[in-house]
Amino acid sequence: MSKTIFTNGTIYTMDTQRPLVEAVVVENGRIIDLGSHQEMNLQWGDTGSKYVDLQGKMVTPGLIDSHLHMSGVAFNFLDLNLAGVTSKSEMLEKIREKAKTVSSGKWLIGMGWDENLFTEGTMPTIEELDHVAPHCPIYLKRICHHAFLVNSKALEMSHYHPSIEIPKGGTVVLDSYTKRPTGLLLESASKLVTDYIPEKTYEELKSGLELAMNYSISKGLTSVHTNDPAYMGGFDQTYRMYDELINQEQKGLRCNLLIDYPYLSRLKERGMYAGYGNTKLQIGAIKIFADGAFGRRTALLSEPYHDDPSQFGEAMYDKEVLYSMVEEIRNHQMPIAVHTIGDQALENVLDILDQLPKVASRDRIIHVSLIRQELVKRLADTSRIADIQPRFIVGDYPWIKDRLGDQREQNLYAWKTLLSSGVLCAGGSDAPVEPVDPLLGIHAAVTRRSPLETHNGWNPSEKISMHQAIQLFTVGGAYATNEEQIKGTISRGKLADMTVYSKNLFTLEDPDEVLQTDIEMTIIDGEIK
Repeated sequence: MSKTIFTNGTIYTMDTQRPLVEAVVVENGRIIDLGSHQEMNLQWGDTGSKYVDLQGKMVTPGLIDSHLHMSGVAFNFLDLNLAGVTSKSEMLEKIREKAKTVSSGKWLIGMGWDENLFTEGTMPTIEELDHVAPHCPIYLKRICHHAFLVNSKALEMSHYHPSIEIPKGGTVVLDSYTKRPTGLLLESASKLVTDYIPEKTYEELKSGLELAMNYSISKGLTSVHTNDPAYMGGFDQTYRMYDELINQEQKGLRCNLLIDYPYLSRLKERGMYAGYGNTKLQIGAIKIFADGAFGRRTALLSEPYHDDPSQFGEAMYDKEVLYSMVEEIRNHQMPIAVHTIGDQALENVLDILDQLPKVASRDRIIHVSLIRQELVKRLADTSRIADIQPRFIVGDYPWIKDRLGDQREQNLYAWKTLLSSGVLCAGGSDAPVEPVDPLLGIHAAVTRRSPLETHNGWNPSEKISMHQAIQLFTVGGAYATNEEQIKGTISRGKLADMTVYSKNLFTLEDPDEVLQTDIEMTIIDGEIK
Protein backbone atom coordinates (compact mmCIF):
# COMPACT_ATOMS: atom_id res chain seq x y z
CA MET A 1 0.00 0.00 0.00
CA SER A 2 1.31 3.46 -0.88
CA LYS A 3 2.12 5.99 1.76
CA THR A 4 0.00 9.06 2.44
CA ILE A 5 1.51 12.32 3.62
CA PHE A 6 -0.93 14.57 5.46
CA THR A 7 0.83 17.91 5.24
CA ASN A 8 0.52 21.67 5.67
CA GLY A 9 -1.40 21.27 8.90
CA THR A 10 -1.25 22.67 12.42
CA ILE A 11 -1.04 19.25 14.00
CA TYR A 12 -1.27 19.02 17.79
CA THR A 13 -0.03 15.53 18.56
CA MET A 14 -0.90 15.54 22.31
CA ASP A 15 2.48 13.78 22.63
CA THR A 16 4.80 15.67 24.96
CA GLN A 17 7.85 14.45 23.03
CA ARG A 18 6.85 16.41 19.93
CA PRO A 19 3.67 18.40 20.57
CA LEU A 20 3.34 20.30 17.26
CA VAL A 21 4.16 19.21 13.70
CA GLU A 22 3.18 20.11 10.14
CA ALA A 23 3.03 16.70 8.50
CA VAL A 24 2.23 13.07 9.28
CA VAL A 25 3.17 10.07 7.13
CA VAL A 26 0.82 7.07 7.13
CA GLU A 27 1.26 3.55 5.79
CA ASN A 28 -1.01 0.53 6.29
CA GLY A 29 -3.18 2.45 8.74
CA ARG A 30 -0.27 3.40 11.03
CA ILE A 31 1.77 6.56 11.56
CA ILE A 32 5.32 5.91 10.42
CA ASP A 33 6.77 9.41 10.63
CA LEU A 34 5.92 13.01 11.48
CA GLY A 35 7.62 16.38 11.44
CA SER A 36 7.86 19.47 9.29
CA HIS A 37 6.60 19.53 5.71
CA GLN A 38 10.15 19.92 4.45
CA GLU A 39 11.44 16.95 6.49
CA MET A 40 8.62 14.62 5.48
CA ASN A 41 8.74 15.65 1.83
CA LEU A 42 12.49 15.09 1.74
CA GLN A 43 12.25 11.70 3.45
CA TRP A 44 9.13 10.29 1.80
CA GLY A 45 8.24 12.51 -1.17
CA ASP A 46 10.00 10.42 -3.81
CA THR A 47 8.37 7.11 -2.86
CA GLY A 48 5.15 7.59 -4.82
CA SER A 49 3.39 8.94 -1.77
CA LYS A 50 -0.07 10.46 -1.96
CA TYR A 51 -0.40 13.97 -0.53
CA VAL A 52 -3.33 15.38 1.44
CA ASP A 53 -3.15 19.16 1.90
CA LEU A 54 -4.57 20.10 5.30
CA GLN A 55 -4.58 23.78 4.30
CA GLY A 56 -3.19 24.93 7.62
CA LYS A 57 -6.11 23.48 9.57
CA MET A 58 -5.90 22.34 13.17
CA VAL A 59 -5.49 18.57 13.62
CA THR A 60 -5.65 16.47 16.80
CA PRO A 61 -5.57 12.76 17.47
CA GLY A 62 -8.89 11.19 16.52
CA LEU A 63 -11.59 12.13 19.03
CA ILE A 64 -12.84 9.36 21.33
CA ASP A 65 -16.16 9.24 23.19
CA SER A 66 -15.51 7.18 26.31
CA HIS A 67 -19.14 6.50 27.17
CA LEU A 68 -22.26 6.54 25.07
CA HIS A 69 -25.02 4.29 23.80
CA MET A 70 -24.86 3.92 20.03
CA SER A 71 -28.16 2.08 20.27
CA GLY A 72 -29.76 5.23 21.71
CA VAL A 73 -28.28 7.35 18.93
CA ALA A 74 -29.67 4.78 16.49
CA PHE A 75 -33.12 4.99 18.06
CA ASN A 76 -33.05 8.75 17.57
CA PHE A 77 -33.03 7.97 13.86
CA LEU A 78 -35.70 5.27 14.18
CA ASP A 79 -38.05 6.70 16.85
CA LEU A 80 -39.46 10.03 18.02
CA ASN A 81 -36.62 12.28 19.15
CA LEU A 82 -37.73 14.67 21.91
CA ALA A 83 -34.28 16.02 22.78
CA GLY A 84 -34.22 19.79 23.04
CA VAL A 85 -38.00 20.22 23.36
CA THR A 86 -38.60 23.32 25.48
CA SER A 87 -42.29 23.21 26.41
CA LYS A 88 -45.12 20.83 27.20
CA SER A 89 -47.11 22.08 24.22
CA GLU A 90 -44.21 21.45 21.83
CA MET A 91 -43.73 17.96 23.23
CA LEU A 92 -47.43 17.11 22.90
CA GLU A 93 -47.52 18.44 19.35
CA LYS A 94 -44.54 16.29 18.35
CA ILE A 95 -46.27 13.25 19.86
CA ARG A 96 -49.51 14.12 18.04
CA GLU A 97 -47.72 14.39 14.68
CA LYS A 98 -45.82 11.15 15.20
CA ALA A 99 -49.02 9.37 16.27
CA LYS A 100 -50.53 10.16 12.88
CA THR A 101 -47.95 7.83 11.32
CA VAL A 102 -48.58 5.00 13.81
CA SER A 103 -51.40 2.54 13.14
CA SER A 104 -53.85 1.56 15.85
CA GLY A 105 -52.36 -0.68 18.52
CA LYS A 106 -48.77 -0.16 17.35
CA TRP A 107 -46.34 1.36 19.83
CA LEU A 108 -45.17 4.96 19.63
CA ILE A 109 -41.65 5.01 21.08
CA GLY A 110 -39.68 8.14 21.84
CA MET A 111 -36.90 9.49 23.99
CA GLY A 112 -35.03 12.58 25.09
CA TRP A 113 -37.64 14.66 26.93
CA ASP A 114 -36.41 16.84 29.78
CA GLU A 115 -38.96 18.85 31.73
CA ASN A 116 -36.17 21.00 33.19
CA LEU A 117 -35.81 22.62 29.75
CA PHE A 118 -39.48 23.59 29.64
CA THR A 119 -40.17 27.31 29.62
CA GLU A 120 -43.89 26.53 29.69
CA GLY A 121 -45.71 23.77 31.47
CA THR A 122 -44.57 20.64 33.30
CA MET A 123 -44.29 17.10 32.00
CA PRO A 124 -47.46 15.86 30.26
CA THR A 125 -50.10 14.05 32.27
CA ILE A 126 -51.46 10.66 31.30
CA GLU A 127 -54.71 12.35 30.27
CA GLU A 128 -52.86 14.68 27.91
CA LEU A 129 -50.95 11.78 26.39
CA ASP A 130 -54.23 9.92 25.92
CA HIS A 131 -55.68 12.95 24.14
CA VAL A 132 -52.90 13.35 21.54
CA ALA A 133 -52.55 9.61 20.86
CA PRO A 134 -55.72 7.77 21.91
CA HIS A 135 -55.25 4.89 19.46
CA CYS A 136 -51.69 3.75 20.23
CA PRO A 137 -49.65 2.90 23.32
CA ILE A 138 -46.92 5.42 24.15
CA TYR A 139 -43.56 4.82 25.82
CA LEU A 140 -41.23 7.83 26.16
CA LYS A 141 -37.82 7.69 27.86
CA ARG A 142 -36.60 10.76 29.71
CA ILE A 143 -33.21 11.99 28.57
CA CYS A 144 -31.55 10.38 31.63
CA HIS A 145 -33.15 6.96 30.91
CA HIS A 146 -34.24 6.78 34.56
CA ALA A 147 -37.81 8.06 34.10
CA PHE A 148 -40.48 7.18 31.54
CA LEU A 149 -43.89 8.43 30.42
CA VAL A 150 -46.70 6.14 29.26
CA ASN A 151 -50.35 6.61 28.37
CA SER A 152 -53.39 4.59 29.38
CA LYS A 153 -53.20 2.46 26.25
CA ALA A 154 -49.67 1.40 27.23
CA LEU A 155 -50.80 0.40 30.72
CA GLU A 156 -53.78 -1.44 29.27
CA MET A 157 -51.65 -3.43 26.82
CA SER A 158 -49.19 -4.19 29.64
CA HIS A 159 -51.99 -5.60 31.82
CA TYR A 160 -51.29 -3.11 34.61
CA HIS A 161 -53.52 -3.29 37.69
CA PRO A 162 -53.28 -1.57 41.11
CA SER A 163 -52.02 -4.67 42.91
CA ILE A 164 -49.38 -5.60 40.34
CA GLU A 165 -45.91 -6.35 41.73
CA ILE A 166 -43.50 -3.50 40.96
CA PRO A 167 -39.93 -4.56 40.09
CA LYS A 168 -37.48 -3.82 42.90
CA GLY A 169 -36.05 -0.32 42.73
CA GLY A 170 -38.90 0.98 40.60
CA THR A 171 -41.88 3.23 41.21
CA VAL A 172 -45.20 3.75 39.47
CA VAL A 173 -46.01 7.36 40.39
CA LEU A 174 -49.63 7.72 41.51
CA ASP A 175 -51.85 10.75 41.77
CA SER A 176 -52.00 11.71 45.44
CA TYR A 177 -55.80 12.18 45.28
CA THR A 178 -57.11 9.52 42.88
CA LYS A 179 -54.29 6.99 43.54
CA ARG A 180 -54.25 6.27 39.82
CA PRO A 181 -51.09 6.27 37.65
CA THR A 182 -49.93 9.67 36.46
CA GLY A 183 -48.16 8.08 33.50
CA LEU A 184 -44.72 8.50 35.10
CA LEU A 185 -42.62 5.41 35.77
CA LEU A 186 -39.28 5.53 37.60
CA GLU A 187 -36.27 3.27 37.22
CA SER A 188 -37.03 -0.47 36.92
CA ALA A 189 -40.82 0.08 36.92
CA SER A 190 -40.37 0.60 33.18
CA LYS A 191 -40.04 -3.17 32.88
CA LEU A 192 -43.78 -3.44 33.50
CA VAL A 193 -44.22 -1.91 30.05
CA THR A 194 -41.08 -2.79 28.09
CA ASP A 195 -41.79 -6.50 28.33
CA TYR A 196 -44.80 -5.86 26.08
CA ILE A 197 -43.13 -3.66 23.48
CA PRO A 198 -42.34 -5.67 20.33
CA GLU A 199 -38.65 -5.72 19.51
CA LYS A 200 -37.46 -4.05 16.35
CA THR A 201 -36.31 -6.39 13.65
CA TYR A 202 -32.64 -7.19 13.25
CA GLU A 203 -32.44 -5.24 10.00
CA GLU A 204 -34.15 -2.20 11.53
CA LEU A 205 -31.70 -2.15 14.43
CA LYS A 206 -28.71 -2.68 12.19
CA SER A 207 -29.74 0.08 9.78
CA GLY A 208 -30.19 2.48 12.70
CA LEU A 209 -26.82 1.50 14.11
CA GLU A 210 -25.14 2.18 10.78
CA LEU A 211 -26.75 5.63 10.63
CA ALA A 212 -25.55 6.32 14.18
CA MET A 213 -22.00 5.26 13.34
CA ASN A 214 -21.90 7.45 10.24
CA TYR A 215 -23.27 10.39 12.22
CA SER A 216 -20.64 9.92 14.92
CA ILE A 217 -17.87 9.93 12.32
CA SER A 218 -19.26 13.15 10.86
CA LYS A 219 -18.82 14.73 14.30
CA GLY A 220 -15.10 13.92 14.34
CA LEU A 221 -15.22 10.72 16.38
CA THR A 222 -12.86 7.93 15.42
CA SER A 223 -13.58 5.65 18.41
CA VAL A 224 -16.48 5.17 20.81
CA HIS A 225 -17.01 3.08 23.94
CA THR A 226 -20.62 1.98 23.76
CA ASN A 227 -23.06 0.10 25.98
CA ASP A 228 -25.90 -1.53 24.02
CA PRO A 229 -26.83 -5.21 24.66
CA ALA A 230 -29.80 -4.39 26.89
CA TYR A 231 -31.30 -2.31 24.07
CA MET A 232 -30.27 -4.28 20.99
CA GLY A 233 -31.67 -7.74 21.65
CA GLY A 234 -29.02 -9.15 23.96
CA PHE A 235 -25.30 -9.79 23.76
CA ASP A 236 -25.18 -12.22 20.83
CA GLN A 237 -27.30 -10.08 18.54
CA THR A 238 -25.50 -6.88 19.52
CA TYR A 239 -22.08 -8.36 18.89
CA ARG A 240 -23.23 -9.80 15.57
CA MET A 241 -24.41 -6.38 14.36
CA TYR A 242 -21.15 -4.68 15.25
CA ASP A 243 -19.10 -7.52 13.80
CA GLU A 244 -20.98 -7.37 10.51
CA LEU A 245 -20.80 -3.58 10.22
CA ILE A 246 -17.19 -3.16 11.33
CA ASN A 247 -15.28 -6.32 10.46
CA GLN A 248 -17.27 -7.57 7.47
CA GLU A 249 -18.66 -4.40 5.88
CA GLN A 250 -15.66 -2.26 6.88
CA LYS A 251 -17.49 0.64 8.49
CA GLY A 252 -14.81 2.90 9.86
CA LEU A 253 -15.76 3.72 13.44
CA ARG A 254 -13.78 1.86 16.12
CA CYS A 255 -16.06 0.47 18.85
CA ASN A 256 -15.30 -0.84 22.32
CA LEU A 257 -18.33 -2.69 23.68
CA LEU A 258 -19.31 -2.39 27.34
CA ILE A 259 -21.26 -5.51 28.27
CA ASP A 260 -24.09 -5.44 30.83
CA TYR A 261 -23.61 -7.68 33.85
CA PRO A 262 -26.52 -10.07 33.01
CA TYR A 263 -24.56 -11.15 29.90
CA LEU A 264 -21.38 -12.04 31.79
CA SER A 265 -22.15 -15.77 31.71
CA ARG A 266 -22.70 -15.66 27.94
CA LEU A 267 -19.41 -13.83 27.55
CA LYS A 268 -17.70 -16.64 29.46
CA GLU A 269 -19.38 -19.27 27.29
CA ARG A 270 -18.05 -17.61 24.15
CA GLY A 271 -14.54 -17.34 25.57
CA MET A 272 -14.53 -13.55 25.38
CA TYR A 273 -12.84 -11.09 27.75
CA ALA A 274 -11.74 -7.46 28.00
CA GLY A 275 -9.62 -6.73 24.95
CA TYR A 276 -11.03 -9.61 22.89
CA GLY A 277 -11.19 -8.63 19.23
CA ASN A 278 -9.04 -6.32 17.14
CA THR A 279 -8.21 -2.62 16.91
CA LYS A 280 -11.60 -1.86 15.34
CA LEU A 281 -13.96 -3.93 17.50
CA GLN A 282 -13.20 -4.99 21.06
CA ILE A 283 -14.95 -6.28 24.14
CA GLY A 284 -14.62 -3.82 27.01
CA ALA A 285 -15.61 -3.82 30.67
CA ILE A 286 -18.71 -5.24 32.39
CA LYS A 287 -21.32 -2.52 32.95
CA ILE A 288 -23.20 -2.28 36.25
CA PHE A 289 -25.21 0.41 38.06
CA ALA A 290 -24.60 1.58 41.61
CA ASP A 291 -27.37 4.22 41.74
CA GLY A 292 -29.75 6.36 39.70
CA ALA A 293 -29.80 10.05 38.73
CA PHE A 294 -30.23 13.50 40.28
CA GLY A 295 -33.33 14.34 38.25
CA ARG A 296 -35.63 11.98 40.17
CA ARG A 297 -33.51 12.04 43.36
CA THR A 298 -32.37 8.44 42.83
CA ALA A 299 -28.63 9.23 42.83
CA LEU A 300 -27.31 7.88 46.15
CA LEU A 301 -26.01 10.61 48.48
CA SER A 302 -24.17 10.49 51.79
CA GLU A 303 -26.38 13.33 53.05
CA PRO A 304 -30.05 13.99 52.20
CA TYR A 305 -31.22 16.01 49.23
CA HIS A 306 -31.35 19.72 49.98
CA ASP A 307 -34.83 20.09 48.48
CA ASP A 308 -36.19 16.91 50.10
CA PRO A 309 -34.45 16.03 53.40
CA SER A 310 -36.34 12.72 53.55
CA GLN A 311 -34.50 11.44 50.48
CA PHE A 312 -30.94 10.07 50.21
CA GLY A 313 -31.43 8.43 46.81
CA GLU A 314 -31.44 4.76 45.97
CA ALA A 315 -28.76 2.09 45.76
CA MET A 316 -29.39 -0.19 42.81
CA TYR A 317 -28.20 -3.13 44.91
CA ASP A 318 -27.47 -3.85 48.54
CA LYS A 319 -23.75 -3.45 49.15
CA GLU A 320 -23.37 -7.20 49.73
CA VAL A 321 -25.06 -7.97 46.41
CA LEU A 322 -22.93 -5.38 44.60
CA TYR A 323 -19.82 -6.93 46.15
CA SER A 324 -20.77 -10.39 44.92
CA MET A 325 -21.39 -9.03 41.41
CA VAL A 326 -17.99 -7.36 41.24
CA GLU A 327 -16.35 -10.44 42.71
CA GLU A 328 -17.89 -12.60 39.99
CA ILE A 329 -16.65 -10.18 37.34
CA ARG A 330 -13.20 -10.32 38.90
CA ASN A 331 -13.25 -14.12 38.78
CA HIS A 332 -13.46 -13.74 35.00
CA GLN A 333 -10.49 -11.32 35.15
CA MET A 334 -12.69 -8.51 33.86
CA PRO A 335 -12.80 -4.81 34.79
CA ILE A 336 -16.02 -3.07 35.75
CA ALA A 337 -17.63 0.00 34.22
CA VAL A 338 -19.88 1.23 37.02
CA HIS A 339 -22.46 4.03 36.92
CA THR A 340 -22.01 6.27 39.97
CA ILE A 341 -23.73 9.65 40.15
CA GLY A 342 -23.96 10.25 43.92
CA ASP A 343 -21.03 10.43 46.33
CA GLN A 344 -22.30 7.54 48.48
CA ALA A 345 -22.58 5.31 45.42
CA LEU A 346 -18.96 6.16 44.59
CA GLU A 347 -17.83 5.42 48.13
CA ASN A 348 -19.62 2.06 48.07
CA VAL A 349 -17.90 1.10 44.81
CA LEU A 350 -14.45 2.19 46.01
CA ASP A 351 -14.94 0.19 49.23
CA ILE A 352 -15.57 -2.91 47.13
CA LEU A 353 -12.71 -2.30 44.70
CA ASP A 354 -10.29 -1.80 47.59
CA GLN A 355 -11.11 -5.32 48.82
CA LEU A 356 -10.69 -7.15 45.52
CA PRO A 357 -7.61 -7.82 43.39
CA LYS A 358 -6.92 -5.62 40.38
CA VAL A 359 -6.99 -6.96 36.84
CA ALA A 360 -4.99 -6.08 33.74
CA SER A 361 -7.56 -3.55 32.48
CA ARG A 362 -8.62 -0.39 34.28
CA ASP A 363 -11.90 -0.18 36.16
CA ARG A 364 -14.08 2.60 34.81
CA ILE A 365 -16.07 4.79 37.20
CA ILE A 366 -18.72 6.34 35.00
CA HIS A 367 -19.99 9.90 35.62
CA VAL A 368 -18.41 10.69 39.06
CA SER A 369 -20.87 13.56 39.23
CA LEU A 370 -20.61 14.29 42.98
CA ILE A 371 -17.42 13.50 44.84
CA ARG A 372 -16.27 14.38 48.36
CA GLN A 373 -12.67 15.48 48.77
CA GLU A 374 -11.66 12.39 50.78
CA LEU A 375 -12.76 10.18 47.89
CA VAL A 376 -10.62 11.95 45.29
CA LYS A 377 -7.38 10.40 46.52
CA ARG A 378 -8.93 6.94 46.49
CA LEU A 379 -9.96 7.45 42.88
CA ALA A 380 -6.45 8.59 41.93
CA ASP A 381 -5.23 5.07 41.27
CA THR A 382 -3.71 4.11 37.91
CA SER A 383 -5.94 1.02 37.84
CA ARG A 384 -9.03 3.29 37.77
CA ILE A 385 -10.31 5.92 35.41
CA ALA A 386 -13.17 8.39 35.73
CA ASP A 387 -15.46 8.49 32.69
CA ILE A 388 -16.80 12.03 32.92
CA GLN A 389 -19.46 13.74 30.81
CA PRO A 390 -18.84 17.50 30.65
CA ARG A 391 -22.17 18.20 28.93
CA PHE A 392 -24.06 17.05 32.02
CA ILE A 393 -23.47 20.53 33.39
CA VAL A 394 -25.66 21.93 30.62
CA GLY A 395 -28.53 19.55 31.32
CA ASP A 396 -28.34 19.79 35.11
CA TYR A 397 -28.00 23.52 35.80
CA PRO A 398 -29.56 25.54 37.33
CA TRP A 399 -32.05 23.11 38.93
CA ILE A 400 -29.27 20.95 40.40
CA LYS A 401 -28.44 23.78 42.83
CA ASP A 402 -31.82 23.27 44.49
CA ARG A 403 -31.30 19.51 44.65
CA LEU A 404 -27.89 19.62 46.34
CA GLY A 405 -27.56 23.07 47.94
CA ASP A 406 -24.72 25.58 47.71
CA GLN A 407 -22.22 23.69 49.87
CA ARG A 408 -22.23 20.47 47.83
CA GLU A 409 -22.18 22.34 44.55
CA GLN A 410 -18.45 22.83 45.08
CA ASN A 411 -17.99 19.07 44.72
CA LEU A 412 -20.21 18.73 41.67
CA TYR A 413 -18.53 17.97 38.33
CA ALA A 414 -15.18 18.76 39.94
CA TRP A 415 -13.11 18.14 36.82
CA LYS A 416 -10.19 20.43 37.64
CA THR A 417 -9.92 18.89 41.11
CA LEU A 418 -9.88 15.38 39.65
CA LEU A 419 -7.23 16.18 37.05
CA SER A 420 -5.00 18.17 39.40
CA SER A 421 -5.18 15.32 41.93
CA GLY A 422 -3.87 12.80 39.43
CA VAL A 423 -7.15 11.06 38.63
CA LEU A 424 -7.13 9.57 35.13
CA CYS A 425 -10.12 10.99 33.27
CA ALA A 426 -11.77 10.28 29.93
CA GLY A 427 -14.45 12.36 28.23
CA GLY A 428 -17.77 11.12 26.93
CA SER A 429 -21.27 12.28 26.10
CA ASP A 430 -23.54 9.50 27.41
CA ALA A 431 -25.44 10.06 24.14
CA PRO A 432 -28.32 10.12 23.61
CA VAL A 433 -28.58 11.63 27.14
CA GLU A 434 -26.45 14.48 25.77
CA PRO A 435 -25.59 15.15 22.11
CA VAL A 436 -22.96 12.91 20.56
CA ASP A 437 -21.02 15.96 19.27
CA PRO A 438 -17.69 16.02 21.19
CA LEU A 439 -17.20 19.73 20.48
CA LEU A 440 -20.20 20.41 22.71
CA GLY A 441 -18.52 18.40 25.48
CA ILE A 442 -15.29 20.32 24.99
CA HIS A 443 -17.16 23.63 25.15
CA ALA A 444 -18.91 22.60 28.36
CA ALA A 445 -15.65 21.50 29.97
CA VAL A 446 -14.01 24.84 29.23
CA THR A 447 -16.95 27.19 29.96
CA ARG A 448 -19.09 25.19 32.47
CA ARG A 449 -22.28 26.64 31.01
CA SER A 450 -24.85 26.17 28.29
CA PRO A 451 -24.17 27.56 24.80
CA LEU A 452 -27.17 29.83 25.40
CA GLU A 453 -25.70 31.38 28.56
CA THR A 454 -23.17 34.20 28.87
CA HIS A 455 -22.09 34.10 32.53
CA ASN A 456 -18.69 32.96 33.83
CA GLY A 457 -19.79 29.39 34.36
CA TRP A 458 -21.28 27.26 37.14
CA ASN A 459 -18.65 26.91 39.87
CA PRO A 460 -16.01 28.40 37.53
CA SER A 461 -13.09 27.34 39.74
CA GLU A 462 -13.56 23.86 38.25
CA LYS A 463 -13.13 24.98 34.63
CA ILE A 464 -10.40 23.18 32.73
CA SER A 465 -8.19 24.42 29.90
CA MET A 466 -8.79 23.74 26.22
CA HIS A 467 -5.76 21.46 26.22
CA GLN A 468 -7.12 19.45 29.13
CA ALA A 469 -10.55 19.24 27.50
CA ILE A 470 -9.13 17.87 24.27
CA GLN A 471 -6.98 15.45 26.26
CA LEU A 472 -10.18 14.04 27.79
CA PHE A 473 -11.45 13.12 24.34
CA THR A 474 -8.14 11.80 22.99
CA VAL A 475 -5.51 10.62 25.47
CA GLY A 476 -8.10 9.90 28.16
CA GLY A 477 -10.24 7.81 25.85
CA ALA A 478 -7.25 5.64 25.01
CA TYR A 479 -6.41 5.07 28.69
CA ALA A 480 -10.00 4.01 29.41
CA THR A 481 -9.56 0.92 27.23
CA ASN A 482 -5.86 0.35 28.00
CA GLU A 483 -5.00 1.31 24.42
CA GLU A 484 -2.67 4.21 25.16
CA GLN A 485 0.13 2.41 23.30
CA ILE A 486 -1.79 2.47 20.00
CA LYS A 487 -4.07 5.52 20.08
CA GLY A 488 -4.75 8.82 21.85
CA THR A 489 -1.74 10.70 20.49
CA ILE A 490 -0.26 11.26 17.04
CA SER A 491 2.97 9.31 17.44
CA ARG A 492 5.08 6.91 15.43
CA GLY A 493 3.63 3.41 15.37
CA LYS A 494 0.16 4.42 16.51
CA LEU A 495 -3.08 4.08 14.59
CA ALA A 496 -3.52 6.81 12.01
CA ASP A 497 -6.67 8.34 13.49
CA MET A 498 -6.98 12.12 13.30
CA THR A 499 -9.64 14.83 13.47
CA VAL A 500 -9.37 18.04 11.41
CA TYR A 501 -11.16 21.25 12.46
CA SER A 502 -12.25 24.41 10.61
CA LYS A 503 -10.85 26.59 13.43
CA ASN A 504 -7.86 26.33 15.73
CA LEU A 505 -9.41 25.68 19.14
CA PHE A 506 -6.17 26.62 20.91
CA THR A 507 -6.09 30.15 19.51
CA LEU A 508 -9.75 31.14 19.91
CA GLU A 509 -10.29 34.51 21.57
CA ASP A 510 -13.73 33.41 22.77
CA PRO A 511 -14.39 29.77 23.75
CA ASP A 512 -17.91 30.13 22.34
CA GLU A 513 -16.26 29.98 18.90
CA VAL A 514 -16.00 26.25 19.51
CA LEU A 515 -19.72 26.20 18.73
CA GLN A 516 -19.04 27.64 15.26
CA THR A 517 -16.29 25.14 14.52
CA ASP A 518 -16.88 22.43 11.94
CA ILE A 519 -15.23 19.07 11.48
CA GLU A 520 -13.34 19.24 8.19
CA MET A 521 -12.15 15.64 8.11
CA THR A 522 -12.37 12.51 10.19
CA ILE A 523 -9.42 10.24 9.41
CA ILE A 524 -9.44 6.59 10.50
CA ASP A 525 -6.62 4.22 9.57
CA GLY A 526 -5.23 7.00 7.42
CA GLU A 527 -8.40 7.17 5.31
CA ILE A 528 -10.70 10.19 5.13
CA LYS A 529 -14.22 9.12 6.10
